[in-house]
Amino acid sequence: MLKVYFDLMSQPSRAVVLFLKINNIPYEPCPVALRKGEHFTESYSRINPFQKVPVIDEDGFKLTESVAILRYLSQTRDVPDHWYPRDFKSQAVVDEYLEWQHLDIRANCARYFQIKFLQPAITGIPAKEERVMDFRKRMEKSLDDVEKFWLKNGEKKYLTGNEISIADILGACEVEQPKMAGYDVRLNRPHLSSWLDRVKNYLSPHYDEVHKQVYKVAEAFGGNPPLRTKL
Repeated sequence: MLKVYFDLMSQPSRAVVLFLKINNIPYEPCPVALRKGEHFTESYSRINPFQKVPVIDEDGFKLTESVAILRYLSQTRDVPDHWYPRDFKSQAVVDEYLEWQHLDIRANCARYFQIKFLQPAITGIPAKEERVMDFRKRMEKSLDDVEKFWLKNGEKKYLTGNEISIADILGACEVEQPKMAGYDVRLNRPHLSSWLDRVKNYLSPHYDEVHKQVYKVAEAFGGNPPLRTKL
């Protein structure tokens, strides 16, 4: 049985779980509570020495990176070809986005959320406004690149073409993260907004299920970090 270690507050974890659910791939869920520091325990460090999620374990074969996990699942399970195409050129376009996202949309959305919301919530120390604005500008550049380059201002339905792929699952999970910091990625980005609706509808009802905690935090705190309060 495929074991999956995850925390749904983690964007890559949500992407892997969504892929499993939409493709009806059986797995044994192994939740890891990041907020409790369970990823730092000795037992979990034996599963992933990098102390991060997600991780899969299939009969002793372990993978620790979400992109590698999604590629592996696409190639070892009977799933539709559009998720990670076998055609070399189509696959290369998906890979192009996967390589870009690590140091761009993923890094910048994650850092904005951490600086604006997560770190103040953990430490009780409010974020410096100039630092928040710096990371907001970086994130907005990435979001604008999704709108203008990856979606070509609405010419493309999805990030890598006119069919959904693993790139869209990863991308959607990343752009949902700033919501918890009170930032609306849809504002003044109509093509990104339409794309996000398409992804959400395609992955329904699993999308809302997997993002339940994200929505809960966003609604409860309105982007204002709960200083020294448990999330």
